[in-house]
Amino acid sequence: MEDLNDGSPGHTAAEETRSPDIPRSDVRSERRVAAVSSTALPAARLTLPGVMDAEGRVDESRLRMYIFKNGGVCPSERGLVWRFLFGMYPCSSTALERSLLQEQMVVRYQVMKRKWQQFLPKAVRMHLNGTDAELVAAVRHFDQRQAQAQQQTQDQSEEVRDRLAFLELQAQILFERVTFDQEELREATRIIDKDVPRTNRDLSYYQEEGLGNLLVLRDILITYAAFHPEVSYAQGMNDLCSRFLEVLDSEVDTFWSFSCYMEKFSKDFRADGLHRKIELEAALLKELDPSLYAHLVSDSMESFTFCHRWLLLGFQREFEHSDALRLFEILSCDHLELISQQVDRVRYQERLARNCSTEDHSELQLQAINTDFTFELFICAAILLENRESLLRCRDDVQLIQFTSSLQGTLDLNSTLKKAEHHLYNYCKRCAWDYMNECCRADISTEEDFLYQLRSLLVLR
Repeated sequence: MEDLNDGSPGHTAAEETRSPDIPRSDVRSERRVAAVSSTALPAARLTLPGVMDAEGRVDESRLRMYIFKNGGVCPSERGLVWRFLFGMYPCSSTALERSLLQEQMVVRYQVMKRKWQQFLPKAVRMHLNGTDAELVAAVRHFDQRQAQAQQQTQDQSEEVRDRLAFLELQAQILFERVTFDQEELREATRIIDKDVPRTNRDLSYYQEEGLGNLLVLRDILITYAAFHPEVSYAQGMNDLCSRFLEVLDSEVDTFWSFSCYMEKFSKDFRADGLHRKIELEAALLKELDPSLYAHLVSDSMESFTFCHRWLLLGFQREFEHSDALRLFEILSCDHLELISQQVDRVRYQERLARNCSTEDHSELQLQAINTDFTFELFICAAILLENRESLLRCRDDVQLIQFTSSLQGTLDLNSTLKKAEHHLYNYCKRCAWDYMNECCRADISTEEDFLYQLRSLLVLR
């Protein structure tokens, strides 16, 4: 957020028009099965201004700010950007350090994958009933890719083989004590084998030889479930992981990036986590439009459960595919949360200098705004409010689900972002007024005027 003195939201992602180098869809000239690993990327450079230094270190704050202000990055940079954005590559790492890290991640993934395959040898290959010709072709393309990968391994120099053998020994020691629950892993594999064929095959990434990527996706998901039994596998993870695989186009890199993402968001795939997010969406809509909220929580409706897929998969199907990738990027950059850490420190120093930090003052400020209202909730609210009249005409769950399903692929991202930012601004503005009124009623002396408080609330989200 920038200057708030003009009484409108700052210049952010929604105000950027689509860059000419961001096409409506990412069409690959040649479909193929994803590589095991992207060996050239550790040394690749980002061209985003001021983001990467001479040795390859990335300024995380500038990277996230660039994504937020420009509405994402162009497809040619997206793969490398995501490796930093989601934590596969530490932003503090140099290009040389990433080359060594890449080798370590490849070896560790291969050891992990081999461990569950030895534990459940019957699950190594997907069982086909022969009625899905595309899946039969997918297995053939996947097997060809496996043979090519084995040949590349045999062609490695003796020096490389020795280095990788040492890394493999380290990985075997690291995972030696990992044990699997046979029934749980079998059940996870069974569900994965049902869900992977349902992944959106209409994407160009899964066309022609790219069908083999369905099997790559399967191996990634089973490996994740095997080594994260507290999360295992839940329906919807295939669509989420598919997004990473399409952008990164590498089995190993997808596994580690997806794992990093799930460290933060795995709770959303549990019943309690999802219930909490739906509760927050309901609470936000109650703030923004009490009448629409009251209608949606009536006895004939199942209180906001229709938002389940939107929030779980980051609106993956509601926008055109390339726009859905951009939105996922924008939501994942956490720009507002990132700069809040910096502003927190500055404001703390200001309060010390001005001697304004009283206990009563802090308590009132904490009550002024619900910091659990993340930007994705405002995106969801913007969609609901834009379709307010249609939602009010829905009389039961069936009509509600039919209407929300009709929105798939029809929403305009730039328009939705602008509306979400407008609702965020108005919510924070109202909270600022409420805060100032509380200060007056409590007779608290303060030098902060309304605009200063409003700017603080927006930035501290």
